[in-house]
Amino acid sequence: MAGEVTISGAKNAAVAIIPAAILVKGKCVIENVPRIKDVDVLIDMLRSLGATAEFQGETTLVVDATGINKCCAPYEMVRKMRASYYLIGALLGRFLKADVAMPGGCNFGSRPIDQHIKGFEALGAYVSRDAGVIIAEADHLTGTNIYLDVVSVGATINIMLAAVLADGITTIENAAKEPHVVDIANFLNAMGAQVKGAGTDLIRITGVPALRGGTYSIIPDQIEAGTFMVAAAATQGNVLVKNVIPKHMESVSAKLAEIGATVEEYDDSIRVIGSPVIHKANIKTLPYPGFPTDMQPQMVVLLSIAEGTSMVVEGVWDSRFQYVDELERLGANIRVDGKIAVIEGVDHLEGAPVRATDLRGGAGMVLAGLIAQGETTITDLQYIDRGYENMEGKFASLGADIKRIICDD
Repeated sequence: MAGEVTISGAKNAAVAIIPAAILVKGKCVIENVPRIKDVDVLIDMLRSLGATAEFQGETTLVVDATGINKCCAPYEMVRKMRASYYLIGALLGRFLKADVAMPGGCNFGSRPIDQHIKGFEALGAYVSRDAGVIIAEADHLTGTNIYLDVVSVGATINIMLAAVLADGITTIENAAKEPHVVDIANFLNAMGAQVKGAGTDLIRITGVPALRGGTYSIIPDQIEAGTFMVAAAATQGNVLVKNVIPKHMESVSAKLAEIGATVEEYDDSIRVIGSPVIHKANIKTLPYPGFPTDMQPQMVVLLSIAEGTSMVVEGVWDSRFQYVDELERLGANIRVDGKIAVIEGVDHLEGAPVRATDLRGGAGMVLAGLIAQGETTITDLQYIDRGYENMEGKFASLGADIKRIICDD
């Protein structure tokens, strides 16, 4: 593969910023929005609540939540994505009531929302569960100190959403530091909130009476960028990945350099040049600034054709190696024991029919298909479409032989 690819707006930021618009009375003009299925689902959710949400141009979304007239998010929409839980924090923050079904999305192990609930209750809400529905209510919300027992991106963001209009000061200790946490804080501040410390483990939120409308541009997608960087290394390609923040990519860039690729950083782009020899490496996924769990499947694919034995330890989720069975169908030699995968590099992969088991596992299957000899067919693309905008088009522009086939049911 060779050429240039432009990275879309960050999926993990967009799926929180769009629900955060619920807190704003007025128009939010959100730029650099990725055109992915999760965004489509969130737009439908906002409309079902009474908001207006329309695209102006390809990537600018205008949301006006002034007319929201209900606090109940329908199950048939919520079940489609994990990030629907941000509706709880946003609705609770503005209306002091939220009625949202337990979220869906990718299934790769237990992902409880107990830290979210802990935060809501600390702010003064009463939270109950009824037949798979989370019901949060409060007479008023009051700032307080909240210590997260585990570093949780979702809980950090959800508590921020609930706290920006609360009385007094809220502090979140042991907060997540991911780039999209900072992006949500910056969005809220652009609308009139007072959030300080995002990007550190201590976030301080001073409640304000109301948020106003405004314009905000979402950061580039760290994981999409990493996916194309790994693809360049795996295919011995030469790819300039544009519209990125190189600092966000440091852990990925370091590992690619370790396995033998050349990584050149510029102001807002990164060039990756693959090497004929891929060296073994050990990786442990960790919260930011550690190696991102969302890049784990892509790196396992790369290491499956490396020389020697590599080890990947999953340090975030309980069961994120479900895709390995599919990768083994292509000839990979991987042993999984709980959260540890031991990868014996093979000479090459052979094309075969596989399926996407989840969003990032699906991205891994695409990368595996790019490097496998022969033809690889991937099904269950709905997972990939949740988080990647026009993935096949972008890879095709780099010279990959890839196309989407529409099958009749």
